[in-house]
Amino acid sequence: MAMAYPYTVYRGTFIHLPRLSSSSAKPELARNQGALWVSSEDGRIKGYNWQVRDDASFQSFLSRHGWTDADATTNANANSSTKVKVVKSNDERNEFFFPGFIDTHIHAPQFPNIGLFGSAGLLDWLNEYTYPVEASFESNSQDTDPSHTPPEGLRVYDQVVARTLAHGTTCASYFATIHVPATNALAALCHAHGQRAFIGRVCMDNRDQCPSYYVDQSADEGFNATKSTIDYIQTLDPKGTLISPIITPRFAPSCSNHSLDGLGKLAASYSPPLHIQTHISETTDEIDLVHQLFPEAASYADVYDKAHLLTSRTILAHGVHLTRDERALIRERGSKVAHCPSSNSALGSGLAPVRIMLDEGLTVGLGTDVSGGYSPSILEVARQACLVSRLVGYSAEFQQMTGNSTSTGHERLSVEESLYLATRGGAAVVDMADDIGGFDKGMIWDAQLIELGAVQNNTVSPLDVAHVDGLAGRSLAESGPVGNVGLFGNETWQEQIQKWMWGGDDRNVKNVWVQGKLVHTRK
Repeated sequence: MAMAYPYTVYRGTFIHLPRLSSSSAKPELARNQGALWVSSEDGRIKGYNWQVRDDASFQSFLSRHGWTDADATTNANANSSTKVKVVKSNDERNEFFFPGFIDTHIHAPQFPNIGLFGSAGLLDWLNEYTYPVEASFESNSQDTDPSHTPPEGLRVYDQVVARTLAHGTTCASYFATIHVPATNALAALCHAHGQRAFIGRVCMDNRDQCPSYYVDQSADEGFNATKSTIDYIQTLDPKGTLISPIITPRFAPSCSNHSLDGLGKLAASYSPPLHIQTHISETTDEIDLVHQLFPEAASYADVYDKAHLLTSRTILAHGVHLTRDERALIRERGSKVAHCPSSNSALGSGLAPVRIMLDEGLTVGLGTDVSGGYSPSILEVARQACLVSRLVGYSAEFQQMTGNSTSTGHERLSVEESLYLATRGGAAVVDMADDIGGFDKGMIWDAQLIELGAVQNNTVSPLDVAHVDGLAGRSLAESGPVGNVGLFGNETWQEQIQKWMWGGDDRNVKNVWVQGKLVHTRK
């Protein structure tokens, strides 16, 4: 067992996006170099010193705190000092610490279906691909024991958590299935891997809209099953340090009014009220269906509001086609939006007007929406958020919303804004803006160490035969770059971040920490 130290001192380059005072403000990247220390007791940042520039100033910094590097080979003050763990970023390898990503909307059981869409839209895709794979998580047992989950289900959930961590996702809001043992298994695996997670047992009792092989037998049965998963999660992690339950009506068409009303009451019966997650206005066909099923409601958002499911702790996935009145209602209730551009593009759902949401004061984060989304990477979603924002201005729906017949460019998201949504925005969506998403003093150390790779400096001409022959036996990592990010030495640090966002992937994620604990190391 590794020795525990009271603090871990991180030394090197730290990049994050300072917290904004309003959703319409424009974020900027901040870069600091020096040292930052994290308590092993609670995993929070206790302080920083940006005057540390070299080995001498670092040793002076340690001495002032009465610390010594636990891995130092020689230290005259070792016996009289408190040993601390030291973790360094490597400037020559263009490494930097960055906040962990927050995936505000992901379907864990759909992981085996990543990349499988056919040519179906949302509603057909659910029946053809999604419901069958989710139904496979059923077990014969009626109890709550996660070990009764089918072996393949356990394997899938284990891979989901491991792969999302490998992509730098330190916090995820998961939809599970209707099955209690499997939902509990997902919670147990997140806890074992050390990933921060919100775990929701999916509720769906409308027999006219759900397949006969995959549906709650009644709303009341769904309530009882959901309570069982809540009890399990709160026993697994009583303080909610890492794992929290989240009430999860799949979406309005899959639920009866009785189910929606009961889930709203169930969430409110806890102190503090439980978080809630669901879908809204993903496609126009879905919206038409909602109007047919709930004719008494003024809008899709009103369906949830009447059931008291629109709260300040509610995550609404998609919101592609929300009306102005719906956006105003969501803002008034304090509910948040999970923007899922990869999924919306893959399923042809539409282009979400994120700039309008932000300008109107909505809180927005990013979601992979696996497996509507084709990648478990929030960095990929950040890219897609930028791309979609560059196209949305040309859509007739957006032009009707804004009254502009042509794109003004205001709707476009910058790299900084997309990365803000991936970190600070996501933190606000899961109601943890004071705790995660940045490197402020007192915040939790949910972070990743990013490695872009070294700039290759050749001492011989690239045309030299010996040079070319030598490259044949060397990997790209050995010769400089890591993954698709190519650096040539003339980039500013801001340009390096741009290259990482557009070209980076899990190969650039060297280490990941959650609550101050190392939970992933790239192999």
